[in-house]
Amino acid sequence: MQYKIKEIIESSFENLVEWREHLHANPELSFQEEETSAFVVSKLEEMNIPYESGIAGTGIVALIKGRNPERQCIALRADLDALPIIEENDVPYKSKIEGVMHACGHDVHTTCLLGAAKVLTTLKDDFEGTIKLIFQPGEELLPGGASIMIKEGVLENPKVDKIVALHVFPSMDVGRVGFRPGQYMAACDELYLTVKGKGGHAALPHQYNNPVMIIAELLPKLETYLNSLSDERSPYVFAFGKLQAEGATNVIPETAKADGTLRTMDEKWRTMVHQKLERFVTDFLSSNNADGQLHIAKGYPSLINDETLTKRSMQSAVDYLGAENVEEMDVRMTAEDFAFYSQKIPACFFRLGVRNEAIGIVYGVHHPKFDIDKNALKVGAGLMAHLALKALD
Repeated sequence: MQYKIKEIIESSFENLVEWREHLHANPELSFQEEETSAFVVSKLEEMNIPYESGIAGTGIVALIKGRNPERQCIALRADLDALPIIEENDVPYKSKIEGVMHACGHDVHTTCLLGAAKVLTTLKDDFEGTIKLIFQPGEELLPGGASIMIKEGVLENPKVDKIVALHVFPSMDVGRVGFRPGQYMAACDELYLTVKGKGGHAALPHQYNNPVMIIAELLPKLETYLNSLSDERSPYVFAFGKLQAEGATNVIPETAKADGTLRTMDEKWRTMVHQKLERFVTDFLSSNNADGQLHIAKGYPSLINDETLTKRSMQSAVDYLGAENVEEMDVRMTAEDFAFYSQKIPACFFRLGVRNEAIGIVYGVHHPKFDIDKNALKVGAGLMAHLALKALD
């Protein structure tokens, strides 16, 4: 079967490149993927694959039924959205939308799923079961399109037994893929810290309570406190990336704010830490005659790759690509809303190498110069189809 898959992918390669470059040039932000969704629909219609659109706003679900379609259902998922980043690549397919860019590779993911769809619909008389294609909006923005699609029944009718997805990995050379059975990625929460003091003229310190100085003292104390609560066996990340205080050289503002992230690998510790951090902030501000709060927006859960499915998928990848092109990944503190699926059914989330130093493809995701070696499209699309068929066995 893998030889048939590779033949179809090879004959479709120009289409894959064309589709990816179109998507890359026309990015849309989370939950705004109207044109992207329409493009996907147009390709599904060309392939005569039945679909339902408008799920979670711009999401699409399509079904490819083989022989005995009730036997088992395997889902393949791709995300549709882009990021608010100004692209700096000088390529013909550079983003046409100012300030929006497919800097996380979702254009690649969507293209690979469309490519896998072409393979699977061509081979539908050769397998038993059903393949469900999930084109999902809003991976980059809470609450995550996955959580909404699940609530709207994406894993039902027909009931999905297993789910597989891929994600570009710029640190890995093109032609290679990576897997990790078990816990792979972190839970991720957003932190919004607000400190309200008393503003005034900088020359009159007895008349104000400076929130800038309070928040500057609070942030390192928060980190020290969190360290005291940590368990060395469970890694975490605690970081603030945005500070805001609308004052001036001689103007003390009323309010200072800081936005950050908390990433954890243990759900019980995560819940406990939320409560303790919120209480620590409240007590600290009270002791400094200030008001405010730490608001924690609970985000994606930890991504758990099913041990059996992932080990089997890894072996299938070895069969398809060769052992030298398949590696086991380390745990990562990044997060993905695919984790919502992994909390519901057996899931496998694997990495697709896209790097090629010889042609300058070296930049990471969320970078304004992120790009891929287009040959990764062959690997991603073909392997997705191969893994789906192997999961049906």
